[in-house]
Amino acid sequence: MALTVSPDIDGYLRHLAVERGLARNTLAAYTRDLAIYGDWLAERGLGRPAAVSESDAAAFLHFLAAEREPRLASSSVARVLSAVRGLHRFLLEEGLVEVDATRELKPPKLAMRLPKAIPVEDVEALLAATDGDGIGDLRDKALLELMYATGARVSEAVGLNVDDLVDAEVVRLFGKGGKQRIVPVGSFARVAIDAYLVRARPELSRRGRPTPALFLGARGGRLSRQAAWETITRAAERAGLSTPVSPHTLRHSFATHLLAGGADVRVVQELLGHASVATTQIYTLVTADTLREMYTQAHPRAR
Repeated sequence: MALTVSPDIDGYLRHLAVERGLARNTLAAYTRDLAIYGDWLAERGLGRPAAVSESDAAAFLHFLAAEREPRLASSSVARVLSAVRGLHRFLLEEGLVEVDATRELKPPKLAMRLPKAIPVEDVEALLAATDGDGIGDLRDKALLELMYATGARVSEAVGLNVDDLVDAEVVRLFGKGGKQRIVPVGSFARVAIDAYLVRARPELSRRGRPTPALFLGARGGRLSRQAAWETITRAAERAGLSTPVSPHTLRHSFATHLLAGGADVRVVQELLGHASVATTQIYTLVTADTLREMYTQAHPRAR
Protein backbone atom coordinates (compact mmCIF):
# COMPACT_ATOMS: atom_id res chain seq x y z
CA MET A 1 0.00 0.00 0.00
CA ALA A 2 1.39 3.38 -0.98
CA LEU A 3 1.58 5.95 1.78
CA THR A 4 -0.38 8.74 0.09
CA VAL A 5 -0.12 11.81 2.32
CA SER A 6 -1.73 15.03 1.12
CA PRO A 7 -0.77 18.44 2.55
CA ASP A 8 -3.98 18.37 4.64
CA ILE A 9 -3.16 14.98 6.13
CA ASP A 10 0.45 15.97 6.69
CA GLY A 11 -0.70 19.11 8.53
CA TYR A 12 -2.99 17.08 10.76
CA LEU A 13 -0.24 14.60 11.59
CA ARG A 14 2.06 17.48 12.52
CA HIS A 15 -0.69 18.85 14.75
CA LEU A 16 -1.03 15.49 16.48
CA ALA A 17 2.72 15.22 16.99
CA VAL A 18 3.53 18.77 18.05
CA GLU A 19 0.42 20.23 19.66
CA ARG A 20 -1.17 17.11 21.09
CA GLY A 21 2.09 15.30 21.79
CA LEU A 22 0.90 11.84 20.76
CA ALA A 23 3.26 8.95 21.41
CA ARG A 24 5.33 7.64 18.51
CA ASN A 25 3.40 4.37 18.24
CA THR A 26 0.04 6.17 18.29
CA LEU A 27 1.24 8.62 15.64
CA ALA A 28 2.40 5.72 13.46
CA ALA A 29 -1.07 4.16 13.72
CA TYR A 30 -2.71 7.43 12.64
CA THR A 31 -0.30 7.63 9.71
CA ARG A 32 -1.19 4.11 8.54
CA ASP A 33 -4.93 4.69 8.90
CA LEU A 34 -4.88 8.03 7.11
CA ALA A 35 -2.74 6.50 4.35
CA ILE A 36 -5.72 4.24 3.57
CA TYR A 37 -7.84 7.37 3.26
CA GLY A 38 -5.23 9.18 1.19
CA ASP A 39 -4.96 6.27 -1.25
CA TRP A 40 -8.74 6.11 -1.59
CA LEU A 41 -8.95 9.84 -2.28
CA ALA A 42 -6.25 9.59 -4.93
CA GLU A 43 -8.00 6.70 -6.66
CA ARG A 44 -11.22 8.73 -6.86
CA GLY A 45 -9.44 11.81 -8.18
CA LEU A 46 -10.04 13.80 -5.01
CA GLY A 47 -6.85 15.72 -4.56
CA ARG A 48 -7.24 16.46 -0.87
CA PRO A 49 -9.64 15.85 2.02
CA ALA A 50 -10.89 19.45 1.81
CA ALA A 51 -12.60 18.51 -1.48
CA VAL A 52 -14.58 15.64 0.08
CA SER A 53 -18.38 15.89 0.18
CA GLU A 54 -20.74 14.11 2.56
CA SER A 55 -21.58 11.59 -0.15
CA ASP A 56 -17.87 10.95 -0.67
CA ALA A 57 -17.44 10.36 3.06
CA ALA A 58 -20.33 7.89 3.05
CA ALA A 59 -18.77 6.11 0.07
CA PHE A 60 -15.48 5.82 1.95
CA LEU A 61 -17.23 4.23 4.93
CA HIS A 62 -18.91 1.73 2.60
CA PHE A 63 -15.52 1.02 1.03
CA LEU A 64 -13.99 0.31 4.46
CA ALA A 65 -16.84 -1.89 5.62
CA ALA A 66 -17.60 -3.86 2.46
CA GLU A 67 -15.20 -3.36 -0.43
CA ARG A 68 -11.63 -3.03 0.76
CA GLU A 69 -9.27 -5.98 0.32
CA PRO A 70 -7.99 -7.37 2.56
CA ARG A 71 -11.16 -6.96 4.61
CA LEU A 72 -10.95 -5.04 7.84
CA ALA A 73 -12.45 -6.12 11.14
CA SER A 74 -15.17 -3.88 12.57
CA SER A 75 -12.72 -2.61 15.18
CA SER A 76 -10.27 -1.61 12.43
CA VAL A 77 -13.01 0.12 10.44
CA ALA A 78 -13.95 2.08 13.57
CA ARG A 79 -10.32 3.03 14.18
CA VAL A 80 -9.73 4.26 10.62
CA LEU A 81 -13.01 6.18 10.66
CA SER A 82 -12.03 7.81 13.95
CA ALA A 83 -8.78 9.03 12.41
CA VAL A 84 -10.59 10.38 9.35
CA ARG A 85 -13.21 12.17 11.44
CA GLY A 86 -10.45 13.71 13.53
CA LEU A 87 -8.80 14.95 10.34
CA HIS A 88 -11.98 16.62 9.11
CA ARG A 89 -12.68 18.24 12.49
CA PHE A 90 -9.16 19.63 12.34
CA LEU A 91 -9.76 21.04 8.84
CA LEU A 92 -12.96 22.70 10.05
CA GLU A 93 -11.28 24.20 13.12
CA GLU A 94 -8.43 25.52 10.98
CA GLY A 95 -10.88 27.18 8.60
CA LEU A 96 -9.78 25.05 5.66
CA VAL A 97 -13.32 23.77 5.05
CA GLU A 98 -16.74 25.24 5.75
CA VAL A 99 -18.46 21.94 6.58
CA ASP A 100 -17.28 18.73 8.25
CA ALA A 101 -18.14 16.15 5.61
CA THR A 102 -17.81 13.28 8.12
CA ARG A 103 -20.05 14.66 10.86
CA GLU A 104 -22.92 12.28 10.09
CA LEU A 105 -20.80 9.14 9.76
CA LYS A 106 -21.40 6.53 12.45
CA PRO A 107 -18.80 3.88 13.25
CA PRO A 108 -19.90 0.23 13.25
CA LYS A 109 -21.15 -1.07 16.55
CA LEU A 110 -18.55 -3.21 18.26
CA ALA A 111 -19.18 -6.16 20.51
CA MET A 112 -18.02 -5.39 24.02
CA ARG A 113 -14.78 -7.22 24.72
CA LEU A 114 -14.12 -7.67 28.41
CA PRO A 115 -10.52 -7.44 29.55
CA LYS A 116 -8.82 -10.76 30.16
CA ALA A 117 -7.56 -11.08 33.71
CA ILE A 118 -6.15 -14.13 35.44
CA PRO A 119 -6.85 -15.22 39.03
CA VAL A 120 -4.63 -14.02 41.86
CA GLU A 121 -3.17 -17.51 42.30
CA ASP A 122 -2.13 -17.56 38.63
CA VAL A 123 -0.45 -14.18 38.99
CA GLU A 124 1.41 -15.51 42.03
CA ALA A 125 2.52 -18.56 40.05
CA LEU A 126 3.66 -16.33 37.20
CA LEU A 127 5.72 -14.16 39.52
CA ALA A 128 7.16 -17.18 41.33
CA ALA A 129 8.36 -18.51 37.98
CA THR A 130 10.91 -15.66 37.87
CA ASP A 131 12.52 -16.66 41.18
CA GLY A 132 16.29 -17.09 40.97
CA ASP A 133 19.61 -15.45 41.77
CA GLY A 134 20.82 -14.95 38.20
CA ILE A 135 21.10 -11.47 36.73
CA GLY A 136 18.29 -12.15 34.27
CA ASP A 137 16.11 -13.68 36.97
CA LEU A 138 16.47 -10.64 39.20
CA ARG A 139 15.62 -8.28 36.36
CA ASP A 140 12.64 -10.33 35.20
CA LYS A 141 11.33 -10.57 38.75
CA ALA A 142 11.57 -6.80 39.23
CA LEU A 143 9.90 -6.12 35.87
CA LEU A 144 6.91 -8.41 36.40
CA GLU A 145 6.43 -7.43 40.03
CA LEU A 146 6.43 -3.76 39.07
CA MET A 147 3.99 -4.26 36.18
CA TYR A 148 1.50 -6.10 38.37
CA ALA A 149 2.02 -3.71 41.31
CA THR A 150 1.37 -0.59 39.22
CA GLY A 151 -0.76 -1.68 36.26
CA ALA A 152 1.86 -0.19 33.95
CA ARG A 153 1.59 -0.71 30.20
CA VAL A 154 4.61 -2.53 28.78
CA SER A 155 5.74 0.64 27.00
CA GLU A 156 5.55 2.53 30.29
CA ALA A 157 7.54 -0.13 32.13
CA VAL A 158 10.40 -0.40 29.63
CA GLY A 159 10.40 3.39 29.27
CA LEU A 160 11.15 3.91 32.96
CA ASN A 161 14.40 5.56 34.03
CA VAL A 162 16.03 5.00 37.40
CA ASP A 163 15.08 8.55 38.41
CA ASP A 164 11.41 7.68 37.87
CA LEU A 165 11.58 5.72 41.11
CA VAL A 166 10.53 8.82 43.00
CA ASP A 167 11.14 7.20 46.35
CA ALA A 168 10.87 3.78 47.94
CA GLU A 169 7.09 3.70 47.64
CA VAL A 170 6.03 5.41 44.39
CA VAL A 171 7.00 5.40 40.73
CA ARG A 172 6.44 8.02 38.03
CA LEU A 173 4.88 6.59 34.86
CA PHE A 174 4.49 8.33 31.51
CA GLY A 175 1.37 7.22 29.67
CA LYS A 176 -0.22 7.97 26.33
CA GLY A 177 0.50 11.46 25.06
CA GLY A 178 3.28 11.81 27.63
CA LYS A 179 0.79 12.18 30.48
CA GLN A 180 2.46 11.65 33.83
CA ARG A 181 1.03 9.87 36.84
CA ILE A 182 2.38 8.79 40.20
CA VAL A 183 1.55 5.23 41.26
CA PRO A 184 2.30 3.45 44.56
CA VAL A 185 4.61 0.44 44.50
CA GLY A 186 3.75 -2.48 46.79
CA SER A 187 6.18 -4.13 49.17
CA PHE A 188 6.82 -7.23 47.02
CA ALA A 189 7.72 -5.07 44.04
CA ARG A 190 9.93 -2.82 46.16
CA VAL A 191 11.92 -5.80 47.41
CA ALA A 192 12.33 -7.16 43.87
CA ILE A 193 13.39 -3.77 42.46
CA ASP A 194 15.90 -3.21 45.26
CA ALA A 195 17.46 -6.63 44.64
CA TYR A 196 17.69 -5.90 40.91
CA LEU A 197 19.25 -2.46 41.43
CA VAL A 198 21.86 -3.76 43.85
CA ARG A 199 22.72 -7.17 42.42
CA ALA A 200 21.89 -7.12 38.71
CA ARG A 201 21.65 -3.71 37.08
CA PRO A 202 25.29 -2.70 37.80
CA GLU A 203 26.52 -5.79 35.94
CA LEU A 204 24.14 -5.26 33.02
CA SER A 205 25.13 -1.58 32.87
CA ARG A 206 28.81 -2.47 32.46
CA ARG A 207 27.97 -4.36 29.26
CA GLY A 208 26.82 -1.29 27.34
CA ARG A 209 26.91 2.47 27.13
CA PRO A 210 25.70 4.53 30.09
CA THR A 211 21.91 4.86 30.09
CA PRO A 212 19.34 6.13 32.60
CA ALA A 213 17.03 3.22 31.73
CA LEU A 214 15.77 1.24 34.71
CA PHE A 215 15.42 -2.11 32.97
CA LEU A 216 18.40 -3.20 30.88
CA GLY A 217 18.81 -5.95 28.35
CA ALA A 218 21.62 -8.50 28.14
CA ARG A 219 23.87 -6.03 26.25
CA GLY A 220 23.32 -3.17 28.66
CA GLY A 221 20.85 -1.14 26.60
CA ARG A 222 17.27 -0.32 27.46
CA LEU A 223 15.07 -3.43 27.56
CA SER A 224 12.79 -3.57 24.51
CA ARG A 225 9.04 -4.11 24.47
CA GLN A 226 9.58 -7.39 22.62
CA ALA A 227 12.03 -8.60 25.26
CA ALA A 228 9.55 -7.72 28.02
CA TRP A 229 6.82 -9.63 26.18
CA GLU A 230 9.09 -12.67 25.83
CA THR A 231 9.92 -12.48 29.54
CA ILE A 232 6.25 -12.78 30.46
CA THR A 233 5.67 -15.57 27.93
CA ARG A 234 8.57 -17.61 29.31
CA ALA A 235 7.38 -17.09 32.88
CA ALA A 236 3.87 -18.22 31.95
CA GLU A 237 5.27 -21.38 30.35
CA ARG A 238 7.38 -22.17 33.42
CA ALA A 239 4.37 -21.54 35.65
CA GLY A 240 2.32 -23.98 33.60
CA LEU A 241 -0.49 -21.50 32.96
CA SER A 242 -3.05 -22.70 30.44
CA THR A 243 -4.36 -19.19 29.70
CA PRO A 244 -2.32 -17.08 27.24
CA VAL A 245 -0.57 -14.30 29.13
CA SER A 246 0.64 -10.99 27.70
CA PRO A 247 1.93 -7.77 29.26
CA HIS A 248 -1.60 -6.38 29.13
CA THR A 249 -2.83 -9.40 31.10
CA LEU A 250 -0.97 -8.08 34.13
CA ARG A 251 -2.53 -4.64 33.65
CA HIS A 252 -6.01 -6.12 33.36
CA SER A 253 -5.41 -8.32 36.40
CA PHE A 254 -4.14 -5.33 38.39
CA ALA A 255 -7.38 -3.42 37.76
CA THR A 256 -9.72 -6.38 38.21
CA HIS A 257 -8.12 -7.47 41.47
CA LEU A 258 -8.20 -3.93 42.88
CA LEU A 259 -11.91 -3.56 42.14
CA ALA A 260 -12.65 -7.02 43.51
CA GLY A 261 -10.84 -5.98 46.68
CA GLY A 262 -13.08 -2.94 47.13
CA ALA A 263 -11.10 -0.14 45.47
CA ASP A 264 -13.09 2.81 44.15
CA VAL A 265 -13.38 2.90 40.36
CA ARG A 266 -12.17 6.53 40.30
CA VAL A 267 -9.01 5.54 42.15
CA VAL A 268 -8.39 2.71 39.70
CA GLN A 269 -8.96 5.16 36.85
CA GLU A 270 -6.17 7.39 38.17
CA LEU A 271 -3.84 4.46 38.73
CA LEU A 272 -4.37 3.18 35.18
CA GLY A 273 -4.09 6.62 33.63
CA HIS A 274 -7.45 6.38 31.85
CA ALA A 275 -8.74 9.69 30.51
CA SER A 276 -12.34 8.58 31.03
CA VAL A 277 -13.84 6.63 33.90
CA ALA A 278 -16.05 4.86 31.33
CA THR A 279 -12.99 2.95 30.17
CA THR A 280 -12.24 1.83 33.72
CA GLN A 281 -15.84 0.81 34.36
CA ILE A 282 -15.43 -2.07 31.90
CA TYR A 283 -13.48 -3.81 34.66
CA THR A 284 -16.49 -3.59 36.98
CA LEU A 285 -18.35 -5.78 34.48
CA VAL A 286 -15.60 -8.38 34.78
CA THR A 287 -15.95 -8.34 38.56
CA ALA A 288 -19.74 -8.57 38.32
CA ASP A 289 -19.47 -11.54 35.96
CA THR A 290 -17.19 -13.30 38.44
CA LEU A 291 -19.60 -12.65 41.30
CA ARG A 292 -22.53 -14.01 39.28
CA GLU A 293 -20.57 -17.13 38.38
CA MET A 294 -19.58 -17.76 41.99
CA TYR A 295 -23.15 -17.13 43.15
CA THR A 296 -24.57 -19.56 40.58
CA GLN A 297 -22.12 -22.24 41.64
CA ALA A 298 -22.46 -21.75 45.39
CA HIS A 299 -26.07 -20.79 46.16
CA PRO A 300 -28.39 -23.80 46.57
CA ARG A 301 -31.32 -22.00 44.92
CA ALA A 302 -29.44 -20.10 42.24
CA ARG A 303 -30.26 -22.62 39.48
